[in-house]
Amino acid sequence: MKGRKRLLVLTIIVAGLFATSCGDDGDEILTILFWQAPTIANPYLTGGNKDVDASALILEPLANYDEEGRLVPRLAEKIPTVENGGISEDMTTITWELREGILWSDGNPLTVEDVIFTHRYLCSLPSAESPCSPAPIGNVDPVEDSPLSVKITFATPVIYPYTLFVGASSPILQKAQFANCVGEAAQGCHTENLYPVGTGPYKITDFIVSGSGTNTTSVLTYKTNEHFRATDRLFSRVVIKGGGDATAAAQAVLETGEADYAWNLQVDPETLKTLEDDGKGTVEPAFASLVERLVINFTNPDPALEDQRSEWSEGNNPHPFLTDLAVRKALSLAIDRTHIAEQLYGPNGRATCNILPAPPQYASPNNDRCLPQDIEGAKALLNEAGWTPGNDGLRKKDGVRLKIVYKTTSNNSVRQTTQELIKGWWREIGIETELKNVDQSAFFSRGDTDNIWRFYSDVQMYATGSSIDPQGYLSNWQTSEITGSENNWMGGNIPRWVNEEYDELYQELTQTPIGEDRENLVIQLNDLLIQNYVMIPLIDRASVSAFNNSLKGVRVNGWDSEFWNIHEWYRE
Repeated sequence: MKGRKRLLVLTIIVAGLFATSCGDDGDEILTILFWQAPTIANPYLTGGNKDVDASALILEPLANYDEEGRLVPRLAEKIPTVENGGISEDMTTITWELREGILWSDGNPLTVEDVIFTHRYLCSLPSAESPCSPAPIGNVDPVEDSPLSVKITFATPVIYPYTLFVGASSPILQKAQFANCVGEAAQGCHTENLYPVGTGPYKITDFIVSGSGTNTTSVLTYKTNEHFRATDRLFSRVVIKGGGDATAAAQAVLETGEADYAWNLQVDPETLKTLEDDGKGTVEPAFASLVERLVINFTNPDPALEDQRSEWSEGNNPHPFLTDLAVRKALSLAIDRTHIAEQLYGPNGRATCNILPAPPQYASPNNDRCLPQDIEGAKALLNEAGWTPGNDGLRKKDGVRLKIVYKTTSNNSVRQTTQELIKGWWREIGIETELKNVDQSAFFSRGDTDNIWRFYSDVQMYATGSSIDPQGYLSNWQTSEITGSENNWMGGNIPRWVNEEYDELYQELTQTPIGEDRENLVIQLNDLLIQNYVMIPLIDRASVSAFNNSLKGVRVNGWDSEFWNIHEWYRE
């Protein structure tokens, strides 16, 4: 997931056959394969990169991040700064100027009213997060400053104001189309959420979703937006086919040449190298701050608890053994991250001990001791804490058995192999592990009960990452952000972890300007998460994509959507 979006997910099931786009009419067609199936084209109602990326062909923000993490204007004429007068010296306002002549795909002009409406739409969603609440960036109030500029005023000075409407996960919606989709009505706006009117280079003509669970597939067909400001190199049609598995997607691009681009490939490096050697395509990694991690549940997920399952309950429902620091630390020590990186990721992943491995100024130097595996050290820790092995080698204490339900999403050979390796290492130190795989359409869907927010397991594994400035990302683990039934599982604190020092340091971060002091605070916050084993980082992952050698203009990007510059792609 990119960015910090804790909004309501729309679950859509559309009956129909899985269809493909043939191109028999001679159109210039760009074919893209997603091994996860997009099911919606409104990034405000999803927690998955698949949907954000599918919508990035249609919807645009005021600015994007390029492949090096630099801000580039999109719908805006320029990036506001203090120097050019776009940001006030007291850091309480930012004014964006819209480009002249931008048209929606229905031919109507983009206006400041669309920007203001999008903020109102965002804040109307149930349990809407920042920028609609006091933390982390304060209340905002976009207003028209002139016919082509919008001023956003913050309740308090904002150190890094490039959050709202920056990046593919925060685009501008058309007021005329979404006017009746605010609040509780949002999830029922099927046409709007599947076929949004946009300012981007393409528009959706067909959106077919078939099946459910592990069998979900989708086909999205786009055509050129004739009102886009630069149509010279656009394809006549783009087809995104979702579903299947990552290896098959890689084969279709690198081996058979049946597709032009394969998205977000989590495939073992040896397979990718073998496929790339066929010479039909290129594998390209893009590093940012995407970290594959284990997330620890600090609450009790026992199904027998029914409504209290995985509920924090003001600290009155602790996990039976994962609240023991020795157990959490032992879990980490037993893992050989270097083996996972070298054998499963190759050049596309690096072992890491930090939840924030980038940008470099925010990467902590204090946690590298996790890199060497230490099975004997893990055993010693558990022995000292009173977790003694029985005749079967599995550990107990006071009648509690160390058995972990470890969950991740399916259809991904790298993740499943990682699970199997970790299960084996944990067995070596006397911990039993039950592996559970959930289809991504459920795992990342707020509408499903088996999702990452409800956390009905002991440990779960997935990858998320920070934007260039980590303040919003780090806000997730405040006590106030604990997720549960009271806030409709909209909180970002999925582990249900409580730490007063973390809360205080985070508040200090919100008042500290960019510079060395801010960097030190970020490192301290990272270290509290790591040294308390709230999460166990595994791999600093690159976003890995593959594309046909004839496809030009691709600039693979780990900081924004993979398709942030799809308007520049062409076939040679």
